Amino acid sequence: MADLSKYRNIGIFAHVDAGKTTTTERILSLTGKIHKMGEVHDGEATTDFMDQERERGITIQSAATSCMWKDHRLNIIDTPGHVDFTIEVYRSLKVLDGGVGVFCGSGGVEPQSETNWRYANESKVARIIFVNKLDRLGADFYRVVEQIKKVLAAKPLVMTLPIGTEDNFKGVVDLLTKRAWVWDDTGNPLNYEEQDIPADMVDKVEEYRQELIETALEHDDDAMEAYLEGEEPTLETIKACIRKGTVELAFFPTFCGSAFKNKGVQLVLNGVVDYLPSPTEVPPQPEVDLEGNETGEFAIVDTDRPMRALAFKIMDDRYGALTFLRIYSGKIAKGDTVLNTASGKTERIGRIVEMHANSREERDSAHAGDIVAVLGMKTVQTGHTLCDPKAPATLEPMVFPDPVIFMSVAPKDKAASEKMGVALGKMIAEDPSFQVETDEESGETILKGMGELHLDIKVDILRRTHGVDVIVGQPLVAYRETITQTITDSYTHKKQSGGSGQFGKIDYTISPGETGSGFTFESTVTGGNVPREYWPAVEKAFRLMMDQGVLAGYPCLDVHVNLQDGAFHAVDSSAIAFELAGKGAYRQSMPKAGPQLMEPIMKVDVFTPDDHVGDVIGDLNRRRGMIKSQEPGATGVRIKGDVPLSEMFGYIGDLRTITSGRGQFSMEFSHYMPCPRNVAEEVIKAAKEREALRRAS
Repeated sequence: MADLSKYRNIGIFAHVDAGKTTTTERILSLTGKIHKMGEVHDGEATTDFMDQERERGITIQSAATSCMWKDHRLNIIDTPGHVDFTIEVYRSLKVLDGGVGVFCGSGGVEPQSETNWRYANESKVARIIFVNKLDRLGADFYRVVEQIKKVLAAKPLVMTLPIGTEDNFKGVVDLLTKRAWVWDDTGNPLNYEEQDIPADMVDKVEEYRQELIETALEHDDDAMEAYLEGEEPTLETIKACIRKGTVELAFFPTFCGSAFKNKGVQLVLNGVVDYLPSPTEVPPQPEVDLEGNETGEFAIVDTDRPMRALAFKIMDDRYGALTFLRIYSGKIAKGDTVLNTASGKTERIGRIVEMHANSREERDSAHAGDIVAVLGMKTVQTGHTLCDPKAPATLEPMVFPDPVIFMSVAPKDKAASEKMGVALGKMIAEDPSFQVETDEESGETILKGMGELHLDIKVDILRRTHGVDVIVGQPLVAYRETITQTITDSYTHKKQSGGSGQFGKIDYTISPGETGSGFTFESTVTGGNVPREYWPAVEKAFRLMMDQGVLAGYPCLDVHVNLQDGAFHAVDSSAIAFELAGKGAYRQSMPKAGPQLMEPIMKVDVFTPDDHVGDVIGDLNRRRGMIKSQEPGATGVRIKGDVPLSEMFGYIGDLRTITSGRGQFSMEFSHYMPCPRNVAEEVIKAAKEREALRRAS
């Protein structure tokens, strides 16, 4: 059985264009997994194997691979950096034990870095930091270290210092061994020499090394006491303390280099092996019941315990659906029967494969600590738990954000219509942040996603990967509705048509709920005027109707309904009668409760060169943006603000025009806010026109 202490399950994550995929490519080359390094800008990177990734030079889906370094097995997941695909980062971090956060030496801590860092904090993942691209114009290692402290509120533990900057960057100083690693200009990562520290860096190295040792030794009282008495700790003692602090998330060992120029990556690999935890060193996964409440049991990493595995990704390829599993305890083998606790059905393990991007190696079995893919799963979805049928248990599930943008698609002909249904089914299984709905009345297919790029790529995958030709409608905003006033009302549903009729009377109050509360219901009926068995029918009616707002048909947010009184008939009352009473009450009272349209507000982060700051701010103001902060950097200014999503369509084109192609931005959903009246009127008018067109067709 494999030694789990020599396993490292790690993810590489960062802001878009910080060099994650290039870093992964260098790691695979150094560990002997690949022999020819591909470049992202040439569309040749190993882990960017989708056509869309190669054309756009971005990572869209996380890719798994594994390699060996110093007798340690590294299971690596390269994740996307673009904000529209953060779901890939979130679900990867959920199953990893450690991570490498890559930061651009000139861009520093960029917007998506913050989001990914927050996800990693929530998942309690130990990390090391790699400050990359120190050969670029404007690169400054020390500035990035300060940004990590200020922006991420994290404690970087500097392990290496750069020798030279920008064009003169030639190597790094290892603070622990006090040796300089200097590479030549051939670009071969193995062409380096260990030298003495450059004379002009001796003082700085001493200062940072002392800080490193003092921070590390805080995790060993005896070693700290000896150090204060003048005894120099051994290299093994310092490394053990750094490892302890890293696993406890007290600090984050920070390395520097240039992956593209092949400088400094070996030290990052050494850091992964020396400081990131093995599967047995991270807190065990809590087990939950079917309602999501913790049971007090844990999936402890041990091959002899009952099998527990989390399906964290589904990928469709030419051989069928691949289900990626992180095995937390026990083991699986080909032909085993496992239980899917979400569906209650058993599944048979067909084939087990170890993934290397989109190629694979067959395996007969896998055990606790492994990340593998299995073929043959029929009912498994992302976040489902697979376990031993004799000892069932559920692991903590994943929670995915709601989409904020949608568009309609229609197949060009009948043949495409049949293919589209199958293709969309596969795409939903692969990406939980992508949703599909069919409009009951018009028969339109509505795609819902996290941003313009997200939906753009989904349509591209439909057309090219699945060969479905579709007509695409304009992207639309996922508005919501709410109410602003409290209304007390009464409604009676009465129907008599020979034989037993229907009767249900309810007295109720509809009021604005707490922000973020969704729909809440309570009953304060006393005296049995509405029997208790009919309360759920009234609640169900209101809950169903909340999906259809009275202004423009958008779902309602933050509404509280209190059932106070009513009446029933001994013969004619039934759950159906009270459900119909609830629906009638909703239609009667919601228009009187001051309905209001709510629009999604996005947290926008824009980078612009200094000479275009005024134009960019002016443009954001015209888009009804609220500027929150401006942060000057070495190569430009970062402007943060809140802007309504409806004003951000096509923004990248306008930003490039304003900044002569040098501006960048990212955005993510923040919250809902009331729509200004003039905007609300336009949205309501457009919704009514769409409704009229549907009815006409």
